[in-house]
Amino acid sequence: MGKKSSKTTNKTVYGNTTTTNPYATSQTTNSGTTTTLNPGTALDSVNKFVNANMDKLLDEYLNPTLNSTTNQAKMNSFMNTLNSESAKNLENNIINPLSNRNMVRSSQATNMYNNLANTNANAIGNYANELLATSQKDTASMLSNLLLMYMNGYNVASDTQKQSLATSQGNATTTSKTTQSDSALSQIMNTAMQMAMLAMKV
Repeated sequence: MGKKSSKTTNKTVYGNTTTTNPYATSQTTNSGTTTTLNPGTALDSVNKFVNANMDKLLDEYLNPTLNSTTNQAKMNSFMNTLNSESAKNLENNIINPLSNRNMVRSSQATNMYNNLANTNANAIGNYANELLATSQKDTASMLSNLLLMYMNGYNVASDTQKQSLATSQGNATTTSKTTQSDSALSQIMNTAMQMAMLAMKV
């Protein structure tokens, strides 16, 4: 009888593992690992906001406009404050004192209001130019902060996945299977094959 040879194969099955923290959950099976940010958490909200609004934010950065929500709010606040305060100053400090002394006519007061309107219009125009000049810088700062928070979410998810994989590997089970074959029979078959090939060449 010929010698018998043996071959051993090992099969490792990872343990089913669920790893969770306040921000992410990772599930590992022998088929792989799935990791998600927990719904409703801060990191999940940032992730969804960035994914949904990045195109718009990049457009605001590349093409600053006064029509953006932030710039409109700043412009409205500036205009309301300017018009209100300048009108009060004109009336309380100039028109009323002169009127009490009968030193101003209605036409003169009208001219003062017209001049004030022109002055305010120039001030609003200058503010609009400054706002556009600084808008790109403000948007860039906001993008930087958003992406930093976005990457924090990625890092948390990545760490959670690593923990899940490590735990799963620690709970893995390995089975071994050994198969035997007759080496003499194998040798006879190889010789027969060689002889057949030589016969075909003759």
